[in-house]
Amino acid sequence: MRTWILHIDMDAFFASVEQMDNPDLQGKPVAVGGTSDRSVVSAASYEVRKYGVRSAMSVVKARQLCPDIIMIPGRMKRYKEISRMVMGVLAEFSPTVEQASVDEAYLDGTGLERLFGPIDEVARRIKARMKEVTGLTCSVGAAPVRFLAKIASDMNKPDGMFIIRHEEMHDFLRTLKVGKIPGVGKKLVEILTRMGVRTCGDVLQKPREHWEARLGKYGGALFDRASGIDPNRVVPSEAAKSCSAENTFHEDTTDRETLRQWLLAQSERVGEDLRRHGYKGRTVTLKVKFSDFKQITRSKSLDSRTDNTAVIYETACLLLKQVKLKRAVRLIGVGVSNFSPRNRQVTLFEEEPAKVEATSELDRAVDAVRKKFGGKAVTRMELLAFKKKPTNSAE
Repeated sequence: MRTWILHIDMDAFFASVEQMDNPDLQGKPVAVGGTSDRSVVSAASYEVRKYGVRSAMSVVKARQLCPDIIMIPGRMKRYKEISRMVMGVLAEFSPTVEQASVDEAYLDGTGLERLFGPIDEVARRIKARMKEVTGLTCSVGAAPVRFLAKIASDMNKPDGMFIIRHEEMHDFLRTLKVGKIPGVGKKLVEILTRMGVRTCGDVLQKPREHWEARLGKYGGALFDRASGIDPNRVVPSEAAKSCSAENTFHEDTTDRETLRQWLLAQSERVGEDLRRHGYKGRTVTLKVKFSDFKQITRSKSLDSRTDNTAVIYETACLLLKQVKLKRAVRLIGVGVSNFSPRNRQVTLFEEEPAKVEATSELDRAVDAVRKKFGGKAVTRMELLAFKKKPTNSAE
């Protein structure tokens, strides 16, 4: 069986999330980062990259290159929320997924051709499903070895796909610049350039011993990569320990009905995320941050673990009822923790009430409709008017 490793990289992730959440930013030169002159750019949209703006660049330099640049403060909690959705999509295709960062992951694709067809079709399905679930595009690279999968994902960005096939691998490597190999830094490139080495093909003109004598262990690793050898495999990421959603309001509020509506929307997101990953949690936590930035949390442990939207929401509302709103609220959120895999055997002491199981059937039906027709296909009646209001920022 042929080995396949895929690398999935979200396109301009932070900036793309901001453009998705605020349609007025679509097509505009957006960068995420600090707004002061001492700040740096964390992420740049493709619209602003054409001016030469890149991540880690100072804001001053970015504004010089693109006077019309729109700087947006980062919302890491929001990016992590979308990141969980990204990893959930990948878990639908393979049980072996390694999250490399908030916006990229490796996936062991060996054997997936039996389920989804040729590796090209696997990549296309991942891209389509990612767009359907998250609303964002990603670039996918596939190769026989890990480091080439990462290189492949960068070949046709954005919204790209590139496959390095087994029979094409050595021809691809022959002309690949050594600086493209992950881990080969600027200094090593300079050393190799002085030696007359620019491509992997140049490396292979000399035996492994030659490079070990000149570069030590780095020389051996360089020769291996130039030969298409990479012993690193996809190592599944540690399982999540909690799932949460929260929102920071544009205007602070003391209106409990508004807060309850936000808790319902958040409970939907958390419940759907739990069901997608196959987890249930016993502990529901409410998070409230006030206008003076003081933050409190209140938690309640349930008699049995749940992934049920209604149970999460009702518990969060009970916790909110116990909170005195002496000051306006600027952020509210709900989370579920104390996980157990959903397929875990339920003991007699954790038998769940019939009411919860019946409601779970409703959750599964809603999930199925949204999976097929998109996240906006079904909306709870309680949220119809609420979702017409201006969307507050989500962290």
